[in-house]
This record gives sequence, structure tokens and C-alpha cells, in this order.
Amino acid sequence: MKIAVVGANGRVGSLIVKDLVAKGEEVTAIVRKMNKTDAQHVILADAETVSARDLEGFDVVIDALGGWTANTVSIIPEGEKHLADLLEGTKTKLYVVGGAGSLYVDPERKTMLMQTPDFPEIFVPVATAHGKALSDLKSRKDLNWVYIAPAADFQAEGKETGNILESDDHFMVNKEGQSFISYKDYAKAFVNEVLNGSHNRRQISYLSA
Repeated sequence: MKIAVVGANGRVGSLIVKDLVAKGEEVTAIVRKMNKTDAQHVILADAETVSARDLEGFDVVIDALGGWTANTVSIIPEGEKHLADLLEGTKTKLYVVGGAGSLYVDPERKTMLMQTPDFPEIFVPVATAHGKALSDLKSRKDLNWVYIAPAADFQAEGKETGNILESDDHFMVNKEGQSFISYKDYAKAFVNEVLNGSHNRRQISYLSA
């Protein structure tokens, strides 16, 4: 399988690349500057200027773009939209590293986690950006995609446990009432979905058991 990872130098993106390469996949890192990952190939391009020609021949494109500050958070929906525009109407499948804020907390799918009273104000801009990206995906008529959200507590320094639960587009907690996952566990679950999963045109999420 030929896989491109946009934003590969990021913390989540680099872990996804590492796991894909370890499983024998052919991976191309699409990065603005020097490739810092295990990817065998590299395309130097900005997420919003990468071209349709750059993406030709890939079975999968992974959007691992991230932003946390007021000046960078816009890359999340804008980068996703650009990639979706390029891939719509092709056979290439787009997988997106998402956010937990867009997970629903009610059976009727009327309220998202980021709309609840206890959602931390500091994370609202990032959650809103991820929500815009997901909304764009849902509007597409001819695009294969999967949006993969982490648990509410997404732990950069968390340990790899290998004990992972999958949910759909609803917010879920484990048997201790907690919602967390490490970057390492999330990356492994993400890669497993890319290589072995059957989901399409839907949102899923992962958390630690």
C-alpha cells in the first residue's frame, strides 16, 4: 500500500509513520521542511499548497495536521478542505486525525462534547477547528474518508498499553468512567484501521480500556 502522511513531522504524524513503516508499508512524508520521520520518501510542500499531482498514485492520504495557537489552529480545517478538494472523485481514501470535541454526548446527536458546560474553554478553538473539518467531510459527495477522534484526554507522554476500545461518533468512557488515550496507542489503533479496517465515510474514536 502506498501511503502519504501530511503533517508527518508532528508528534502524532511521526508515530503513525513509524508504525506504518514497521509494518512494511511504503510511506511518503509530506512536510514543509526536512523530513524527520522514518518515511522512505518525502515531498516538500505546505499542507495547503500540495498539488493533485503530488497525491497521484497513493492508496491512502493521512491528514495529521495540528495546530494549538490562535495563529495556527486554522490549518486544521483549511488543510483538510484542500486535501479533500484534491481527492474528491478519486479512489484515494483520506484518513483524518480528529478531535474529541466533535463527539456526541446524546443519542439524538444534537449535542457535541465541546458544547457541554464543563468543556475546557482553552480547548474550544481547537475543537471548533476540528468540528469544521469534520463538517466539511460530511458534506462531500464523492470522497472516501474516515475521521478518527482520540479520547477526551489525549496524552502526549502517555504510555503504550495496547488495550484500546473503539467507539463510533459518540463520546465514550471506560469502565472506570475515564476517557483517555496516549499518542502511542492512538497511532497504533489509527494504523490498524488504515490497514485492516472497513469503515468509510464516518467518524470513529479510540480510548484506553
